[in-house]
Amino acid sequence: MQLKFKKLHKDAKIPSYAYKGDAGMDLYVPEVTMIKVGERKTIPLGISMEIPEGYVGLMFDKSSLSHKHGLKTYGNVIDSGYRGEIHVGIMNHSDKDYELKTGDKIIQMLIMPVFQVEILEVNELSESDRSKGGFGSSGLI
Repeated sequence: MQLKFKKLHKDAKIPSYAYKGDAGMDLYVPEVTMIKVGERKTIPLGISMEIPEGYVGLMFDKSSLSHKHGLKTYGNVIDSGYRGEIHVGIMNHSDKDYELKTGDKIIQMLIMPVFQVEILEVNELSESDRSKGGFGSSGLI
């Protein structure tokens, strides 16, 4: 499968895999960006892409940024029909401001198949062992 990217910013970097066999490709910031303590920010990545129909781009935290620096990403689903600039929603949960430098990795993206289902409204749902058990119902809190 091929994945087409277009640079929209002079310093944008095309995504890449760090290692052979990686599931996620790294995406990069095109310019210096400061994320202050407690700040929620939308960061443009300076690229657009063409995901083949029947697939989706799912973006996940880079472990070094989330675990070591408290940066959490949000709302990162890229549908196959979207051709606009890719953005990353991110929040700084740490007690220190964090500066991303031009070319720094910010997020990783997996390309996954999508299955659209038939949506039905019903009066009843089938029973299951779990039933309506929600948070903590498995005994783990």
